[in-house]
Amino acid sequence: MQFYSTNRKTSPVSLREAVVRGLAADRGLFMPEVIRRFPPAFYQNMKEMTLREISFVVAEAFFGEDVEAGKLKEIVDETLNFDIPLVQVADNRYSLELFHGPTLAFKDVGARFMARLLAYFNKQEGERQVNVLVATSGDTGSAVANGFLDVPGVKVFVLYPQGKVSEIQEKQFTTLGRNITALEVSGTFDDCQALVKNAFMDKELNEKLYLTSANSINVARFLPQSFYYFYAYAQLCGLVGKPEEVVFSVPSGNFGNITAGLMAKRMGLPVKRFIAANNRNDVFLQYLRTGVYTPRPSVATIANAMDVGDPSNFARILDLYGGSHDAICAEVSGVSYADEQIRRTMSETFHNERYLLDPHGACGYQALVDGLQPGETGICLETAHPAKFLETVESAVGETIPVPEKLQVFMQGEKQSILMPVGFNAFKHFLLCLLYTSPSPRD
Repeated sequence: MQFYSTNRKTSPVSLREAVVRGLAADRGLFMPEVIRRFPPAFYQNMKEMTLREISFVVAEAFFGEDVEAGKLKEIVDETLNFDIPLVQVADNRYSLELFHGPTLAFKDVGARFMARLLAYFNKQEGERQVNVLVATSGDTGSAVANGFLDVPGVKVFVLYPQGKVSEIQEKQFTTLGRNITALEVSGTFDDCQALVKNAFMDKELNEKLYLTSANSINVARFLPQSFYYFYAYAQLCGLVGKPEEVVFSVPSGNFGNITAGLMAKRMGLPVKRFIAANNRNDVFLQYLRTGVYTPRPSVATIANAMDVGDPSNFARILDLYGGSHDAICAEVSGVSYADEQIRRTMSETFHNERYLLDPHGACGYQALVDGLQPGETGICLETAHPAKFLETVESAVGETIPVPEKLQVFMQGEKQSILMPVGFNAFKHFLLCLLYTSPSPRD
């Protein structure tokens, strides 16, 4: 399959090139030229299928022309060695628990899939040195770092905003070492994202280094996130029969997750509508209200993974709907919650429903509480384990919560990072030095 740029100023490329490049030459994001619709029989039989079986069918629609079936099945099976259960919280409200993977966050799905797909393409080219750049506001860094850990021929550089991720999140990617280097940037997530994007556009860097991205700008990261929308619907069918009006509420930061859901709807998934749940960084909500997209600097909140002031995947949403504001508003609504409301939602849901939410899932769940209409069934994406935001969650619910063993292991490691200013010249110099020496992380 060919993949085109959302800016449409460059020729379409192959899947391999889209994955390796990450960003198109005209600074656009890659999109598949064809979005296949599945026949009704697929949806009728889905409730009898496993997560891996459903995901393989969806993966074939995007990647099957470029990866032989046996290898693609192997990639899917290795990626999804954990479950993604749908849990009922209230009468018509469900939580899709996306935190059962190795780093306890939804990004394990896309990061693990991309790591294996990139390794597959890299092996075909003789395993040349690939440098993966990834900006993170929290969970992306840990998922990508752990997904790519010890992958032959790949070095990963995680850029994260100093002092703006939780301690547990930070430990998940700063304690690994080996082929993972953490770059602690003295700025915001948007600054980190800008450094990564500018690196891909720098001619000298790309002539001398083999660079790619593992953010949701990469098609191999965001497209696999569509898998669990299908699986959620299949589980719901198993619980209630055929649901008529399904609403997905998606905590949204860089908007890769909700874009994957919109792709699933285009493939025929019977979803009525989506809710984009924001914290105070609500540029998308303002777009829905005004028709004008106005990025602005992000502000820090307790739902830090959504602290994004210029979400990259907005370009994909625009492209998917032909730039039509009316068409987007017909299928996507938006909400925004301040920290006070997020804390209140975590507390009320825990004490009333005995269900523990993380700050991001709390935004999504409150959107269902506030916005579900009669006859609708709502599914909130619970994107990370609450223990990853231990102090915030415990403060909100007033109780001590257990920390999973996986997280305890990360907390025992020693932080290693390299301090990095926000200026691109310093970052470029650092990358060029890779040609002559290996970085030596320090505390």
